[in-house]
Amino acid sequence: MDLAVLQETFPPVLRDSGVDVQALHQTFCAEKPVAIPASQRLEEIFSPIYSAPSVQQKAYLYLKMQELLLYLSRLQPQKDLLPPCESQQTEMIKEIHRELTTHLEQRLTIEDLARKYLMNTSTLKEVFKAVYGQPIGTYMKGYRVEYAMKLLRETRMSIQEIAERVGYRTQGKFSKAFKDVTQMLPTEYRNQFLTIGCLPQSVGLMEDREQES
Repeated sequence: MDLAVLQETFPPVLRDSGVDVQALHQTFCAEKPVAIPASQRLEEIFSPIYSAPSVQQKAYLYLKMQELLLYLSRLQPQKDLLPPCESQQTEMIKEIHRELTTHLEQRLTIEDLARKYLMNTSTLKEVFKAVYGQPIGTYMKGYRVEYAMKLLRETRMSIQEIAERVGYRTQGKFSKAFKDVTQMLPTEYRNQFLTIGCLPQSVGLMEDREQES
């Protein structure tokens, strides 16, 4: 967020909400940026963005930024932020997160990461969950599926190609993981966007249906 622009064009709906832009800046940006542990509430704020049709995503982002401002204004820094003593481990976990999410096609185990980053496996799992709100395996499954959702909405890639791009060796395993997270198959998800005209019709869905069956 550009706080200067926010002050000039403050959303009318927030004017009587108690949101203070300068106070937020002082709390979260005055010195070194602080880390907020992931939580179910934050997940609820952001998750609708991933499944929104592309034509609605800008509107969702605008609404969710306002919701995020309300959420941040209620945080108690002494209680809700990660303590400074954890900052070094947090930075290392963020580096691990960058590696995992940049190379989705790779399948690194916790043991692989622990050896590479010289961190105890138990500590790695504990700090990752503290920072991102979920066990590393659960988080990455959701992240892979969310990225796959974006590819299904915005590209003509086949289901098999998308499965490989996000780290699944077989289309069957990918479809199962996708359904675990979204309660629908990849083809069903893509068909929603075909229906409203957000994707070209020639995306090879018949072939994908046959492979899934």
